[in-house]
Amino acid sequence: MPPGPVAKVPTRIMVMGPPGSGKSTLARRIGERLGLPVHHADALFHAPGWVARPRDDFIADMAALASRPEWVIDGNYSSAHYGPAIAERLARAERVILLDLPRRVTIPRILRRVARYHGQQRPDSAAGCPERLNLAFLAYCWRWRRAVRPGILRALEPVDERVIRYRRSPEMEQVLRDMDSLGLRLRSG
Repeated sequence: MPPGPVAKVPTRIMVMGPPGSGKSTLARRIGERLGLPVHHADALFHAPGWVARPRDDFIADMAALASRPEWVIDGNYSSAHYGPAIAERLARAERVILLDLPRRVTIPRILRRVARYHGQQRPDSAAGCPERLNLAFLAYCWRWRRAVRPGILRALEPVDERVIRYRRSPEMEQVLRDMDSLGLRLRSG
């Protein structure tokens, strides 16, 4: 039986979650599968040497990305300090995927990532930012669920009908089915 009429394919998708949840990997896979450009917020946030870029420049770059007709953007930047960076994305995102994974999953992933890429630049990080073991970052990751997650959940409340939340790592086919079940017919392939 042929598929029903094709509804709009999502062209603006956010992927959020704690460090080590698989945001960048999932964003890349969605981009490849749907033929969408992928952007990593962390790559825009950092200048070489892991230095934070000026706040206003970062927010302007995120707004410029959000204004484009097609994208998959991974990353959070939802705190009060960076609020405008998420506001534009949320206003335009057709789907928001929240990888709401526990520390017992994310911390080991971060440690494996550091071991794999130590001293090298990851594909999703800014130029001049080689992977390193950073104890302050690990502490941030440990506290993320209690310190950062509540703010993200609050930021997502107004767009709750567009949020797909996973408490376990989803398979790509599951993500596509879930987006499809929310009224979007996806391209097969």
